[in-house]
Parts: sequence; structure tokens; C-alpha cells
Amino acid sequence: MLESREKIRQAALSTIENEWKSIKSLSNSVTDDFISAVELILKSKGRVIVTGIGKSANIAQKIVATFNSTGTPAIFMHAADAIHGDLGIVRKDDVVIAISKSGETPEVKVLIPLLKARQNLIIALVGNTGSYLAKQADLVLDSTVEKEACPNNLAPTSSTTAQLVMGDALAVSLLESRGFSADDFAQYHPGGTLGKRLYMRVSDLSVNNALPSVNQNALIPEVIIEISSKRLGATAVLDNDELVGVITDGDLRRMIEKHNDFRQLKAFDVMTKHPLTVDQEELVVGALELMRKNNITQLPVVSENKYVGVIHLHDILREGIL
Repeated sequence: MLESREKIRQAALSTIENEWKSIKSLSNSVTDDFISAVELILKSKGRVIVTGIGKSANIAQKIVATFNSTGTPAIFMHAADAIHGDLGIVRKDDVVIAISKSGETPEVKVLIPLLKARQNLIIALVGNTGSYLAKQADLVLDSTVEKEACPNNLAPTSSTTAQLVMGDALAVSLLESRGFSADDFAQYHPGGTLGKRLYMRVSDLSVNNALPSVNQNALIPEVIIEISSKRLGATAVLDNDELVGVITDGDLRRMIEKHNDFRQLKAFDVMTKHPLTVDQEELVVGALELMRKNNITQLPVVSENKYVGVIHLHDILREGIL
């Protein structure tokens, strides 16, 4: 059993090592053609059509998804389907990225002349720079690997990883060239946890909470009642409308340890002065980072320096942002 487990471990490590070497060698593939490919896509008035067959088609779909999510409009077209009617997807100004390890698959050989006849520019992402696809393409991105991670050197493993990395390199280069920002990214990812991290603001959560507050001269029993009734584990301390401090459950516990009779103490005596605050327009992830950095679980929320609410770590947890 131990020998079998070690064999599994070594197979996994060998796969990772082989694929890592393949990825590392791709630094030699960032050639003038790569830069020209980025420039071509940036200047194009059309979309990027990404095509392939077999495992390369699976990689093409992922590259399309990455392009679309980072501001480069893209469509996947299966190479086999293209020669049976789906070629209608391609428009005049579209740039085509054709992905193939060998560059010699029959479907690709049929498809390329059709694309050239329509005067679409072709970028080959290919593992054989001497292939038909490479020779026919306008630009060539070399994804050649020395060998597959498969011990028989047959199953596409290192080669598809290399294709994927080159696709990511294109997408990120395009993203940075366009100045694609986090706000832009949020517009393309409005749903799920990722979207919430990018667009949800503190006010979206704090508005649902109570607004605990006491005057700085309030006696401690009043403070305890306010914290307990508002159920946020803290209360703001105000001087008129100005936020001057915060009292948390932890502050009350520490007070009890120090004072046998605390009933005559006032909020001013116990509060944390000059507390950390967060603006209501701040992203929730910013509030979360502030909580983590200072090891606290709630923050007073302000608007133009006026106290308007509280955001609690539990609010963020409920949204699944952590």
C-alpha cells in the first residue's frame, strides 16, 4: 500500500514538473509576432473568433471566456462545426485565433483557406511552427512543448497547458493595453461572490443594521442596554452629532475586570477614543481588510464625517465575501 501511494505521489510530481518546464520555456514565445497579435486585436473593429478541435477546442472555450471577462469581445467556433455551417459566425472585421498542437488536423486544413478567402486575419496558436497552419497564418504564437506530461507522450497535457498560458498572456496583455480597471471588471462580473467583492459598498450592508448610539455622558447601564438592544456588539459614542468614540462588548468586559462598581462610570470613561471608521461609499472588501488588519469585528460607518451606521463582520460573512 505504501509503495502504491508513493507511486501516485511521484506521478503527480512528475506531471507538475513537466508542465512547469513547458510553461517556463514559453518566455521564448513572446516574440514580435506575439506583440503584433496584441496590436492587431486592439486595432480590430471586430471580435476575436477562437477555434480549434479536440482538446484544443476546450482550451479555446476557456480563452474566449477570459477574453470576454476582461474586455475583449470573443466567440468560440468549433473547427468541425465551422465547415458544416458555423462559418457564418465570422464577420468581415473579425480576427481568428486558430489553436492546434500539430497544425495539421484535417478540419483546420479545410477551414483556413475558407477564412483566408474571406480576408480574415489569422493568428495561429500552434505547437508545430513548420505546420500547414503556421505557414498559412498571418501571425504565429509558438506553443511548442518538448514532451507531454503523459508517460506515453500521447495525451494532451503539457501542450494544452501551454496553449492555455499563451491565451492568458494574450488576455492580460490586452487588458493592460486597454487600461482595463477593477471597475470595468465589476461590470462584467455582477453576479456571485466575485461580483460582490467588486461592487458591493459598505452602505449596501450597513443600511440594514440598527444605529446604536449613546451620548458621551451616558451612564454605563444605559450603554449596556443600547449595545444589547441593537445587537451589534458595539455602540457609537456621540458629542451632540459628532462621533467621539466607540464602546464594544470587549470594552465592557475589560471595564468589569478593572472596576468593582461601574454603575457611575460614563461612556466617556470607557470608550475607545478616535475610533477607526469607514466611509459608506467604501467597497465592502476595503472594510473587511481594515477589520482584519486591526483585529476588530465592527466599524462605525460615516458619510462626510457624520456617523450613519455600523458594519459588522457577520454582515460580510452572510454575503459570502470572505
